[in-house]
Amino acid sequence: MWFKRDLRIYDNRPLQQAIASGHAVIPLFVIEPDFWQLKTSARRHWVFVRDSLIELREALAHLGQPLIIRNGSIKDVLKILGQTYHIAGLYAHEETSHSWSYARDEGVRDYCAKHLIAFYETPANGIARRFHNRDKWAAMRRKRMAEPRISVPKAGALMASGQALSDLDSGVMPGRGDALFGPPLVDGDATQKGGRRAAMGLLKSFLTDRGASYVTHLASPSKAPQSCLRLSPHLVWGTVSSREVEQTIRNYKNTVATPLSRGKIRSLNAVLSRLSWRCHFMQKLEDQPEIEFESMHQLYDDLRANEWDEARFTAWATGQTGYPLIDACMRALTQTGWLPFRMRAMLVSFASYHLWLDWRRTAPHLARLFTDFEAGIHYSQFQMQSGVTGINTIRIYNPVKQSYEHDKNGVFIRHYCPELAKVSDQWLHEPHLMPPLQALAQGFEIGRDYPLPIVENEAAMRLAKDRIFAVRKHPSFGPLAAQIYQKLGSRKKVGKRPKAGADKQLKLL
Repeated sequence: MWFKRDLRIYDNRPLQQAIASGHAVIPLFVIEPDFWQLKTSARRHWVFVRDSLIELREALAHLGQPLIIRNGSIKDVLKILGQTYHIAGLYAHEETSHSWSYARDEGVRDYCAKHLIAFYETPANGIARRFHNRDKWAAMRRKRMAEPRISVPKAGALMASGQALSDLDSGVMPGRGDALFGPPLVDGDATQKGGRRAAMGLLKSFLTDRGASYVTHLASPSKAPQSCLRLSPHLVWGTVSSREVEQTIRNYKNTVATPLSRGKIRSLNAVLSRLSWRCHFMQKLEDQPEIEFESMHQLYDDLRANEWDEARFTAWATGQTGYPLIDACMRALTQTGWLPFRMRAMLVSFASYHLWLDWRRTAPHLARLFTDFEAGIHYSQFQMQSGVTGINTIRIYNPVKQSYEHDKNGVFIRHYCPELAKVSDQWLHEPHLMPPLQALAQGFEIGRDYPLPIVENEAAMRLAKDRIFAVRKHPSFGPLAAQIYQKLGSRKKVGKRPKAGADKQLKLL
């Protein structure tokens, strides 16, 4: 049983199938150095995975065989194990992720075929491989989500004839600080804890307490960390399955003894909707893996490619743009590994529109910072927030407007930008506009204590809008957009198809 992004023993079909084979089962996790050297991998991810592996090893020990950890390529690991044991079959989930994992899995298929090992791959809950009819995708997902969850295997289930593989070395669990996993964490790093127990605790507290304010606090950078579900990294690494979360929420709605408030029901429905959207975006990458590297609409592919500005990128990546909410969000993300969705979208929008940076070069930076980096969501959303899909509304976030709306009193900004702590509410969101005498009275000097805005807000948004919409005047824009929609578009509004110039809509947020 090859564990990849399914670090649990509950609701794990490949594990069930491996046990049902009748053979002794070797539960295997491979630490692949090539993966940890990718531009999108980071020590933060390993810290979360390590927590999860420690719990998984403990859970599997109760089934008769603790988790086996090996370091190297999966093919080399199989080769070495094959020198001692006859490998009758390899069981794993299909993995929808970046191109590296697709290539790795293809190599494993070739290896297994060459060495007469049956390779059984099982679909993840809401993602379908080789599913070419987008019109029927939602029905497929609903059916999958409604299927009964798979129970925890019985004690000793991994052993054959009651005998464990006693001569099998469990392998060494690398430490949090192992050099393989990249640069050290930043001081004060608050990366979210991994492991199934943490996931179950989050789900329970959301249902019984935290979730009541989910919808109202969803966009607040200071309140969302407590009010949001916070299961995203657990879904990425599979300490809990999407089906478990969805069915638990639905069962809670239908069976809780005390009637739920309208606000609570609204919050639970919103989470269910987002779970569906999560699968929707991952299916895009499954259907078209090229979106990791290529714009969905090919006319946008070279839009920013030759205008890279390293100074602008550095200011954005380090939280020194002169826009307080942008900088606070980037610094918070660097320290904690998490932001609410609107703040994530704003960071991408600012990089892509205000700074006119190519999304293919900014995406890896945020991937390393997000504890919950999920390739299918990451690249789809980066393209949406950069305006290059051809089928979505263009959303340009105004960082000043967002600042006033979502951190009015500056609680979040002052926490992550302490150099602005003494600036009054009146000038906090646009400190460069503070009159010199007032700045002097507050012991503050723009350009010394905090950067001037890296670009002029209104002018940058206006220029970006003009350049984005100029592309849709091309005669082939509309037909290409229709093709993209047919393959990747949401069917939320049945029968609706994009017209020529489908992304002409604009929202200044």
